[in-house]
Amino acid sequence: MQDFNLGQSLLDFFNSMGFATITWQQIVMLLIGCILLYLAIVKKYEPLLLVPIAFGMILANLPGAGLMEHPYEVLNLVPAAETAEQGTNYVVTHADAYTNGGLLYYLYQGVKLGIYPPLIFLGVGAMTDFGPLIANPKSLLLGAAAQLGIFVAFIGALLLGFSTNEAASIGIIGGADGPTAIFLTSKLAPWLLGPIAVAAYSYMALVPVIQPPFMKLLTTKKERSIEMKQLREVSKTEKIIFPIVVTIFISLLLPAAAPLIGMLMLGNLFRECLVADRLNKTAQNELINIVTIFLGVTVGATANGETFLKLETLGIILMGLAAFICGTIGGTLLGKLMCKLSGGKINPLIGSAGVSAVPMAARVSQKVGQEANPKNFLLMHAMGPNVAGVIGSAVAAGILLSLFGS
Repeated sequence: MQDFNLGQSLLDFFNSMGFATITWQQIVMLLIGCILLYLAIVKKYEPLLLVPIAFGMILANLPGAGLMEHPYEVLNLVPAAETAEQGTNYVVTHADAYTNGGLLYYLYQGVKLGIYPPLIFLGVGAMTDFGPLIANPKSLLLGAAAQLGIFVAFIGALLLGFSTNEAASIGIIGGADGPTAIFLTSKLAPWLLGPIAVAAYSYMALVPVIQPPFMKLLTTKKERSIEMKQLREVSKTEKIIFPIVVTIFISLLLPAAAPLIGMLMLGNLFRECLVADRLNKTAQNELINIVTIFLGVTVGATANGETFLKLETLGIILMGLAAFICGTIGGTLLGKLMCKLSGGKINPLIGSAGVSAVPMAARVSQKVGQEANPKNFLLMHAMGPNVAGVIGSAVAAGILLSLFGS
């Protein structure tokens, strides 16, 4: 019987603890995760997104937990031949053992394979009313203008020395659309997924903080006070035809955008056709909630301290902020132009909602408008550019993927 050594056993137990092996990078990432949880829980900044992302970040930086570990095989090596010059050569006969990967590694495959983002779009489509966009087709122009930030950041990243794939992934942050950013980055630059996802969802959460100063800077109080006429009523037939036509047209124009646009419009068709109520309820409730958990936790888990805490990451986050600001500016400036051309009938604030943070950006337009004129009700008018921004960011991702995807 082997002697029991209490001292050695206690030492082995201590060495097995995470406290014994934790690095300063992991400590910093745990603190960042806690800060994001504070913003989500206390400040209520996009809690449905930031809570799973922040907690996934914490889980991935717990030493020894191995939640993002890859599976691997323990190979059996048999001597094949021996020479004086090279020593013994070995050949692999079979695997002696197979070690499973961590839980989050397997859940992450839904991100890596591009499954989760389109499913999120399915739920978004089921929850979204495209009526304001159909009633005012000019909103598409505002949604397109708000994608300016994507291409400004893309050019800026190229000038800073990033590759075309990396620059495209950084630029898409300007669309303020987390699932689209994850979808594109997982295909073009998966090694940047952690910082890009954190930046994209953080800026989505900070829309009420980032946008108003630029909206007020670019517009006068008189412009912000403009009251817009009520939108026309959109028929049920129009709402059913719209997702079908958009899917066919955009997918023929940009096949790379079909997964996102197709799922977005399928979800909307569930909503509008009135014969698939169970599917509609599942898409906008159970399905999107489950996928949001898996997507958020696994995206957060890609923020490993050793790879995340680099100057490159800080640069990505700053360029993402610049992209988002440029998107807000682009939409607002086109809104000002449309205001002039319409003889003051269009409130330029609705242009800022062209970034695709639905429905928060539209609510910000409503809030800023009411600060200038308490009688102002811009929410439904802003929803047109807002949902156009969702389509616009998916189209922009399709363009970048068509140009730089393998």
